Amino acid sequence: MYRIRSVLVMLACVVAAAGATTSAVAAPQTSTLVAIRAAHHPDYDRVVFEFTGPVPAQRVAGYVPELIGDPSGLPVPVAGDAILQVRMASARGHDDNGNVTYGPTRRTYPLPNVIQVVNSGDFEGVLTFGIGLAQRTGVTVFTLTGPSRIVVDIATPFRTVPVNVHFLDLDRFQSGVPPYTRAVTRPVIPPATARGALQRLFAGPTQDELAQRLRFVNSDATGFTDLSIVDGIARVRLTGGCSSHGSTFSVADEIIPTLKQFSSVRWVKIYDPQGNTERPTGQTDSIPECLEP
Repeated sequence: MYRIRSVLVMLACVVAAAGATTSAVAAPQTSTLVAIRAAHHPDYDRVVFEFTGPVPAQRVAGYVPELIGDPSGLPVPVAGDAILQVRMASARGHDDNGNVTYGPTRRTYPLPNVIQVVNSGDFEGVLTFGIGLAQRTGVTVFTLTGPSRIVVDIATPFRTVPVNVHFLDLDRFQSGVPPYTRAVTRPVIPPATARGALQRLFAGPTQDELAQRLRFVNSDATGFTDLSIVDGIARVRLTGGCSSHGSTFSVADEIIPTLKQFSSVRWVKIYDPQGNTERPTGQTDSIPECLEP
């Protein structure tokens, strides 16, 4: 009887130990994202995701044709000709009260390749971002500790040239002192410099520029398409929506000076998403009715 009791006690200990081990494996620690940084280095742009806790066990980066929100399943706008999706688990970007822990969920960078970093998911321990790029290039992902970081290096095997993009200057606009836009510099890849300039315009101001009270007024447009320049006339169609909301300042006031910096452009005709503009012919600027005050 004593031997039977001893065996039963030993079996109970083994079961308890196995249960403890299984529980530990099934509940890995979830790390919290606390910072995102991006900077240019010789031959590559670097994006860094910094965490409290251990480095997330899973990290996958790959190009996608479209950035999809998790769990909504809806498209998430991101500026760029290529979208690099970065998924990290077990990781989160919010605290126990649901507050974001790493700052703006959408941010713009004036780097040769990296245009935007946009959050597209923070759900059930999976954190997802889209990195909007000027060009699809090689990518290297690795980790660092002290603090925990996931590092994404994106190659920049091309030259760029500086162009201007024009954003609304809130101080000048509110004071009634024209011009109401201020130009900032962005790198773009030639020869498609006009297209690159519009792409950077729709990405919006950087965090430093936002602090200087620069804003991008999109008038409900999410992007642009069909840009052409023929005989001094630039034509571009808005995508998404189109509405001035009664304001005397619209996205047209940013697009027109951004395109007219180029010697090949004398007039700019902007079309709504349905392909309409007020003066489609003639040597004159034109906006669609939806951008009228």
